[in-house]
Amino acid sequence: MSERSSSSLVQILCSFRYRLRPILIEAMNHWQENGKFKGWLALDKNAAAGQMEWGSFEPKPWEETDIDIKITHCGMCGSDMHVLRSEWGPTSYPLVVGHEIVGIAERVGTDVHNIRVGDRVGVGAQSDACLCRKPPVVAQDWSSCEACVTGHENRCPRASMSYNGVFLSAAADGAKTMGGYASYHRCPSHFVFKIPNAISSEHAAPLMCAGATVYSALGRVRTDPTGGMGQHLRGLRVGVIGVGGLGHLAIQFARAMGAEHLMAISRKVDKLADVLELGAHSYIATDGEDVGTQENDLDLIISTIAADGTITKHLRLLKPGGRYIVLGMQDAVLFDGKVLVVKEIGIMGSLIASPSEVRNMLQFAAEHCIKPWVEVRQMSQANSALEDMEAGKARYRYVLCNNT
Repeated sequence: MSERSSSSLVQILCSFRYRLRPILIEAMNHWQENGKFKGWLALDKNAAAGQMEWGSFEPKPWEETDIDIKITHCGMCGSDMHVLRSEWGPTSYPLVVGHEIVGIAERVGTDVHNIRVGDRVGVGAQSDACLCRKPPVVAQDWSSCEACVTGHENRCPRASMSYNGVFLSAAADGAKTMGGYASYHRCPSHFVFKIPNAISSEHAAPLMCAGATVYSALGRVRTDPTGGMGQHLRGLRVGVIGVGGLGHLAIQFARAMGAEHLMAISRKVDKLADVLELGAHSYIATDGEDVGTQENDLDLIISTIAADGTITKHLRLLKPGGRYIVLGMQDAVLFDGKVLVVKEIGIMGSLIASPSEVRNMLQFAAEHCIKPWVEVRQMSQANSALEDMEAGKARYRYVLCNNT
């Protein structure tokens, strides 16, 4: 075959491939039971005990701003367990949980310009916000939402999480958000992010929530406003309370941001080797050590634990003027007000990251080789993985993998 003929054949095959792709996608949609997706459904609170049921569910109505993602991986977050138990307000059963979603964009709306079919993408904890668009209810006015106007969609008062929420567009007609313990996920493109080539899918999944959450919190403190994120915490002594899904990533991010000293704080002494490998310089096991010996040592503490109780002993670790950032969803945070006032300590909360922070976090993680410690479990093992997560066996994130 001549070189010219070979070139023509390649062009024909390429043309055929691109023409065939929409047909294959339509066939796939039909195969998904005429537009329905499949996933692990929580029918009631018993689902948290490993009693989710695999079944079909209806995704939101398609809009040309949407993306359909064939899920390859989904991280398992502690939030999943709380929502399964209906502990953070009423859960709308049946529900699919999971908000650390990674997969391949299989269907992309015509109004989407930043993602293409075939891209590897991720979705985190948030799936919608008002975005200052026209609301479905005429009497409402979303045009001046300060959070969305300023790029803080995560603070939008109408923000909707990636499961147990509702989509906000008029066309969505109040459809429920469903998470990533599933085969497919449909989401507005505003909350879908390309995954850098340097990050594997199993490592990208926990970054979508846990990684973004700690990155955003650490970003609230800056020692050098002119420097990049690699110098963000330069000269600061930082403490991380809780060495789990969030904490083990907070250690890595803080180290990459230039922290002078990193102290990890958790209950058990058996995590010492892990925290040193993750990049911490020192470790306090609170079950066997008095934290009082370390008073006035830290500039910043990131608390990732959700247990209720007093934080006074942790506030004493801070230098005067230090900051304490709470990430764990605690019902009651108790402290000695005198310590707060005398040391002029600031306490603040941080929930999830904005879309711009998620994009920056992924790039930062790729550049600094930040990798969650994961154990991959098959999607078919979701129930047993839930039980193991509840038993505290994860070191430090379970990631479900679709092998079909």
